[in-house]
Amino acid sequence: MAVSYTLMGILNVTPDSFSDGEAFLEADAAVEHGRRLVADGADIVDVGGESTRPGAAPVPAVEELARVLPVIERLAGTARLAIDTMKAEVAAAALDAGAEIVNDVSALRHSPEMAGLVADRGVDCCLMHMRGTPQTMQDDPRYGDVVDDVRAFLEERLAHAVAAGIAEERVWLDPGIGFGKTVEHNLELLRRLDELVAIGRPLVIGTSRKGFLGRLTASPPGDRLAGTIATNVLALERGATVFRVHDVAAVGEALTVAAATVGRAGAPGARAAHQETR
Repeated sequence: MAVSYTLMGILNVTPDSFSDGEAFLEADAAVEHGRRLVADGADIVDVGGESTRPGAAPVPAVEELARVLPVIERLAGTARLAIDTMKAEVAAAALDAGAEIVNDVSALRHSPEMAGLVADRGVDCCLMHMRGTPQTMQDDPRYGDVVDDVRAFLEERLAHAVAAGIAEERVWLDPGIGFGKTVEHNLELLRRLDELVAIGRPLVIGTSRKGFLGRLTASPPGDRLAGTIATNVLALERGATVFRVHDVAAVGEALTVAAATVGRAGAPGARAAHQETR
């Protein structure tokens, strides 16, 4: 039995994202790229209007909305759309425009209204671990045991979501690779990913073009595809099921081969599970 997985294509409608800032800031360019991601095999297009790279400045909700809404409205119906935001106001408008998933890197901590919004709308959400904020997360990050600490955080946020009325089957979890972690922290999370998979929810992995790959390989963001593929294949083998990437076609091809090879009965099936929640 081949292992199922979901590809989430990254669409940054921002001027300052670490890898593709300004490339898709104009709506026409963003929509064209979103359609290309779908053609390349993306099951989900994740649209974000506020960079969360280390040190990124916060963006007012009105500006974030101006960036993402025209793109979501024009991409609605081409694929499942996620809104990558910490702001309930932005998430609500994006859901109205056609998004179906809320990807909140603050794990429902930034906006008190976010949990209720997700519960009321009955949509899927992704909750990510992040130490501090994008402005502070890389200021000397330390953990007792990074895997134990991240697992405890994700379990607590899952419990919070369920208590707020979000159905457990609607929640995906993300260990936040690169968000308040050193290179060794990121590698340890990947080594022991099965301990996070054991929580029982689909695990989202976002290693695409991240800085720790650059530190390991001395390569700029645009030249980190090989490292991205390696980490995603390793994550698939350890039970991750959702892969958030820039290079959808190449990563998808690698995962297709890996999934057919690793295939095992009873492995988490993100693609089937997500279809059941639509």
